[in-house]
Parts: sequence; C-alpha cells; structure tokens
Amino acid sequence: MRLVERGARSSVPAPAPRWHENRPVGPLGRLDAGELWAYRDLIRFLALRDFKLRYRQAAFGIAWAVLQPIAGAALFLAVFGHLAHVSSDGLPYATFAYIGFLGWTYVATSVGAASESLTADTGLVTKVYFPRLVAPVAACVPALADFGIALTLLVPLMIVQGVSPTVTLLAFPLCVAGLVVIALGAGLWLAALNALYRDVRYTLGLLMQLWLFASPVGYPASLVHGWWRWLYALNPVSGALGALRWSLAGAPWPGAEVAVSAGAALVLLAGAVVWFRRSERLVADAI
Repeated sequence: MRLVERGARSSVPAPAPRWHENRPVGPLGRLDAGELWAYRDLIRFLALRDFKLRYRQAAFGIAWAVLQPIAGAALFLAVFGHLAHVSSDGLPYATFAYIGFLGWTYVATSVGAASESLTADTGLVTKVYFPRLVAPVAACVPALADFGIALTLLVPLMIVQGVSPTVTLLAFPLCVAGLVVIALGAGLWLAALNALYRDVRYTLGLLMQLWLFASPVGYPASLVHGWWRWLYALNPVSGALGALRWSLAGAPWPGAEVAVSAGAALVLLAGAVVWFRRSERLVADAI
C-alpha cells in the first residue's frame, strides 16, 4: 500500500514555473526597492563587467582614471588660473580645479554610461526579465572606482601646496552620496530617453559641455551674486562641488545654497524614477 502511495505521489507533475507579468506601474511609477535589492548580484556583475571592459586593451590602463581630471585641471589652470586670474575661494588654484574636475568627471562619466546602459545590453533587456533600473544603477558604479583612484593623487597635491584637511573631512561620504544622486538622476532620465529616441545620444555631448560650463568646476560659485545665486544653486552640481571642496580641502562653506542644490538633486532623482518606471514597459519594444 505504501509502495502504491509513493508511486502515486511521484506521478504528480511538478508545479509549472511561475511567470512574471510586467504589469503597468501606475501613474506615479512605484519603485520596488525590495526587488531592486534582490538583484544586487546582477548589479555587481554588470558593474564589474563594465569596469573591466573600459580598460581592456587600453595602453594606459587605469591611469586614465587619473589622466582625465589632471588634463581638465591643467587646462583650467592655464585659462582661468593664469590668464583670467579667477578666484579660487582661498585655495591654491591647482587644488581647487582638481577637486572640481574630480567630482565633475564622476558625474559626466556616470551619466554617459547610464544613458547607454539599456541600448548597450539589448539582448539582455529584450530576452530576460530583471528590474530595468538595475542597468543604469550598475552603470554608475564603475566610475566610483575611477573616483577613488584619482582621489589618491589629491593627497600629494595638497601636501605640495600646503593644504591640510580638517574635521570637515568627515562629511566626505555625504558629498560622494550627493554626486551619486545627481549622476543617477540625470542618468535615468537619459537612459529611458535614449532607448525611446536614439537622437538623444547625439545631443549628449553638447548637453554635458553646457552643463560643465554652467557648473563651478573651474570657477567658484561665489562669483554669482544677488538673487542669481539662488537660481544658480538649482544646478545640483553647484552645491555638490562646493561641499566637496569644503570637505576635502577646507574651502569656505558654500552656504544655504547647498540646501537648494540638494533639494534639486532629490527632485531630479525622484522625477527620473517616475519617468523611468512609466516608460519601462516601452523600452524592450523600442530598442
């Protein structure tokens, strides 16, 4: 009798694998943070893959992580430092410009990578289900490694120029988190737009150049006076770079404008998540 029961039990078919239906996400594009966390291994894999691909067969290897901010800081040192004699908030201009390009390079690199994250993995996006947010989030991670590598060069530069860090260095992780929020917010907007409208990639270079000169990378935000400074603070990079210089090199505190920039960064990210989630179902068909 037991043998019959066992045989009967073994003849029962196994339950069919569950299907995941990609349902509409609603008017506000709800973010499922738990689902995103469940795919953290995929984020790690994609980030590591992108980091390796970036420097594969590169003659200078990871030295490119240092060469980019050095080249940018050297150019601004020649133009703004020696020719135009632009103020640098009391810091040696080389240190001032290098920190500015350090933060800007992370934002620019991450935004560029995130904007191409969906179209670069067409086979993965169209054939396998995963939260599409994984792709742009993973694209913003490799530039953090570049940021850390380039940061090591700042130490001897500050020593040579007689700049000493202060207790404000404790706020450095918050400054980096602010840069990540800005890069991810802009990257999500452009990732979905680039998947739906391919001409976005052709305008990206121009947009980043305009954003560069509209940000206090080679000049201080303190040059903007009156009520214009509040309008200027709506550029989230403005407050982020000011806070970064304050944290690393003891530059003057940027003031209440940092709160405006932080609010603009959070609004940018929140709006990007809503837009990305609402356009997520169209991405697989568009690319």
